Amino acid sequence: MKIRTLVIVLVLLINLISAQNNTILFVMSAADTLQLNKGKKLRQTGVFLNEFYLSYKSVTKAGYTVDFATPNGVVATIDKESINDKYWKNNLQVKNEALIFIKTNRLFNNPKTLEKAIENKSNYIGLIIPGGQGLMVDLQENINIPILLRYFAKQNKPTGLICHAPSLILTIPKEENPYIGFKVNSVSPFEEFVIERFIMKGKPENRKIAKRLKKLGLKYRRKLPKANYAVKDRNLVTSQNPFSGTAFNKLYIEALAEYLKRK
Repeated sequence: MKIRTLVIVLVLLINLISAQNNTILFVMSAADTLQLNKGKKLRQTGVFLNEFYLSYKSVTKAGYTVDFATPNGVVATIDKESINDKYWKNNLQVKNEALIFIKTNRLFNNPKTLEKAIENKSNYIGLIIPGGQGLMVDLQENINIPILLRYFAKQNKPTGLICHAPSLILTIPKEENPYIGFKVNSVSPFEEFVIERFIMKGKPENRKIAKRLKKLGLKYRRKLPKANYAVKDRNLVTSQNPFSGTAFNKLYIEALAEYLKRK
């Protein structure tokens, strides 16, 4: 009986260790309002649904588990613009699946705080930060973001930054920034212009991401608007827009495989 109990305990410990070594941390914005035109206009904002859900679906399908973290452990807000069918093309069934997920998934609706994620950082083999204007409000100003980014860079753990999320590289001072000289992609200048002029109809405070990344010392790459485009340089995977999910997911899964092979 004692031997049987010991075997059960060992199996549970092995499963726990395996899960810890197989978990991707999703850091999400919890902001729901964006100020435009120097505060003269307010707009609903948040995480872009397909940029989050398609990457989530990709890593879980590949056998990885996921943990969620947001500022103060507040449930992530979804940008209502991202529910528009035009961002889903032939994936309307997946859109409906995503909408059900954000309402019913226990982990998504009970995220960790960023401080707790930092405490558990060694448990994660990768980091993904989905895009959306929300992160330009709260994650840009959060002191925990550069801590997480530097840790994942130092450990060479796959780091995926989607659309607007590469702007978070700017939160790390140049003298401490591990990504200086890396090839990087993000929402392009023309796409920013279209978003501001025709979708939001106003200018946010934090903008001109590509220009600022280049000024910091990164090698910015881009393709045409709405291109399915992403860039991988060592542990860093970055992508351009809501239509870049396929390219991002392919490169990020490759980065995970390379990391596990090196371990």
